[in-house]
Amino acid sequence: MARFNQILVLSAISLLALAGCDSAKEASTPQTSSAPVPAATAVKTEKAASQGNYAELSGVVSSTKAAVQAGNFGQAKTEFDKFENAWKKVEDGIKAKAPKSYDAVEDTTDKVMADLKKSKPSKDQVLTQLQSLEKTISSIPKS
Repeated sequence: MARFNQILVLSAISLLALAGCDSAKEASTPQTSSAPVPAATAVKTEKAASQGNYAELSGVVSSTKAAVQAGNFGQAKTEFDKFENAWKKVEDGIKAKAPKSYDAVEDTTDKVMADLKKSKPSKDQVLTQLQSLEKTISSIPKS
C-alpha cells in the first residue's frame, strides 16, 4: 500500500509539472485586454485600416528611394525586402478592386528587385522604377 501511495504522489507531481509547462506557453502568448482604447489610438487604427496599409507600402518605397539616392544599394535592398511583407497584407484586396494597379505593382516590384540584385545597379533606373511604383500605389483606391 505504501508503494501505491508513492506512485500516486509521484503521478500527481508529474501532472502538476505538466500543467505548469502549459501555463508558461499561455503566459508567452499575447493577451487581449478589455481596457478601453484611447481615442487617439482608435483614430490611428481606423485611419490605417481605411488606408489598407498603403502607408506601409509607401514608407518602404520612400526609405528605399532615400537609400538609392545616397548610393547605398545594400541598404536599399534591405529596405525593399520589407515591401513583400507589407504587400502580402493588401495584395488580395487590391487585386480584387484594381487588377491593373495590382499587375503594375507586381511588375514594377519584380523589376526593382532584379535591379537591386545586380552587382552594379543603375541608380537612375531604380529611382525611375521606385517613382513609378510610388505613383501606382498612390493611385490605388483606398476603400
